[in-house]
Amino acid sequence: QVQLVESGGGLVQAGGSLRLSCAASGLTFSRYTMGWFRQAPGKEREFVAGISKSVSRTYYADSVKGRFSISRDIAENTVNLQMNSLKPEDTAVYYCAADEDQLSSGIVARTASYDYWGQGTQVTVSS
Repeated sequence: QVQLVESGGGLVQAGGSLRLSCAASGLTFSRYTMGWFRQAPGKEREFVAGISKSVSRTYYADSVKGRFSISRDIAENTVNLQMNSLKPEDTAVYYCAADEDQLSSGIVARTASYDYWGQGTQVTVSS
């Protein structure tokens, strides 16, 4: 069965950095589009970043462009999210997601596009 396990969350001051990782198992990792989403209290889950199967394309929400970077290590079956210049508004539970389709730029940001989800990791940015 497919399992996605996030790690790397924690408490950081504004301006700091964190690196999230998502370990995938039970799937052929190179055949899946991977995404990162987040959900703050009282808000809907929102897209943060995505990466195509071939690693040739990456996608970012406008709110994180220039600060966050998504990457994948096919040998280790992990997808990472490097988060720099963190702001209090980045505080949320961050989720890893996977889908077997090659998602286009218009679809990669939709939560409904993904078949598999992790349990999430909390990121708290203090001001």
